[in-house]
Amino acid sequence: MERKECVQRQFGAVASRYGESFVHKGGPDLDALVAAAQGRGAERALDLGSGAGHSTVALAATVGEVVGLDLSEPMLQEARRLARAAGASNTVFRRGDAEAIPFPDATFDIVTARVCTHHFADLRRALREVARVLRPGGRFVVSDSVAPEDPAQDTFLNCVELLRDPSHVRDYRVSEWEAMLREAGMAPERIADHPMRLEFSDWFTRMRTPENVAAVVRGLFRDATGEIRRAFRSEDDTWWIPVSVLRGRLARS
Repeated sequence: MERKECVQRQFGAVASRYGESFVHKGGPDLDALVAAAQGRGAERALDLGSGAGHSTVALAATVGEVVGLDLSEPMLQEARRLARAAGASNTVFRRGDAEAIPFPDATFDIVTARVCTHHFADLRRALREVARVLRPGGRFVVSDSVAPEDPAQDTFLNCVELLRDPSHVRDYRVSEWEAMLREAGMAPERIADHPMRLEFSDWFTRMRTPENVAAVVRGLFRDATGEIRRAFRSEDDTWWIPVSVLRGRLARS
């Protein structure tokens, strides 16, 4: 519960910033997520960790109805505002927990999650919940930051993520994602990789990272090995975070 309260505190205070964030508004990973969901106009979809509503609204253009689910009420308010402005009348936003999805079994054809699963305290439990609420043959599509398979690079990435944002849990490796999807009963498929360029100043401001902590993170990048600097394409005020889009399909019977 403490972790979830941390998520609500962190994101409730910065909801409007996420509404305007260029990282969250769009990008190739969002396009890939919507395409991989394969909406054909009549499906019922669930968008987990919907945040400021960007992925919910994008998905709404391809399905019959989409429910955006998030822990933070200020984020939900921002999402409702965005949906109204976009004319996405087939969206519904509801407060709820991805680890205890408040819907009956076999309710949705599609479940999505974008840039949020690294905050889930128990991702395996959330994936079991996804499989539970999906209808037979349904699909789950996730787009999120992922850790490199190299242990040192994995450690470095998750260290700087946690320093910048105390609500961070873990950026998982793609191999871990594939294993967890299988454990939950879904056949995994790696759809695309879309590394995302981040500016340190915007990255810190969006989460209100204290200046002394931001200085520590900048120092870690500055003093990192050449291999790690190359892996994350670190320059004076920018770096690239690995992002992958994956899909899990539930068996039809």
